[in-house]
Amino acid sequence: MRILVAEDEPKTGVYLQQGLNEAGFLVDLVSDGLDALHQAQGTRYDLLILDVMLPGLEGWEVLRRLRAAGQQQAVLFLTARDRVEDRVKGLELGADDYLIKPFAFSELLARVRTLLRRGNSSPAQTHLRLADLEVDLLKRRVRRAGQRIELTAQEFALLELLLRRRGEVLSKALIAAQVWDMHFDSDTNVIEVAIRRLRAKIDDEFEPKLIQTVRGMGYRLDAPEPA
Repeated sequence: MRILVAEDEPKTGVYLQQGLNEAGFLVDLVSDGLDALHQAQGTRYDLLILDVMLPGLEGWEVLRRLRAAGQQQAVLFLTARDRVEDRVKGLELGADDYLIKPFAFSELLARVRTLLRRGNSSPAQTHLRLADLEVDLLKRRVRRAGQRIELTAQEFALLELLLRRRGEVLSKALIAAQVWDMHFDSDTNVIEVAIRRLRAKIDDEFEPKLIQTVRGMGYRLDAPEPA
């Protein structure tokens, strides 16, 4: 999952970026409202965390322009403005949540995960496909080249994550956070083992190979370019 943090207080911004990175998210940090608007317009983010009082362009206006342009990514306001009127204004502009400073990072992280789960629960998408790999999300069934493949619950969750983010290199930390809801421990090989088992089921007996290891960075699921 990719998050944009717009925070003009340097220590708070770095604290948020580091904490969310450690939780497995890809985080971009800006300190100006205009930069936040341009980033959000040019990059696909799953969540925006906006301070209200940003230089250049207030967080209110960043959100207003994004919603006017039809962008519907989740937005969490993080601000010291604690008046009821401010919270109501943020929600009426289209924000999904509003957290008052000072805040506990554990609460912020819980709200972030809730918003991201909500954003990924679209009922319209019931099938995922890549090459001859087919996944039925409702019936929890997987087929490759027409052959039924049995996966454990965690293997299915891992495959679903890779398919939803097809073409992207996913770090071990992100996979650990999204599939196992845990912090990644570099001393454990749980991610390598899970990838190896999934690869044995959906790749070893088939062509082309879909699960790719990007050395030093993570894993990617994609169909290779035609020769």
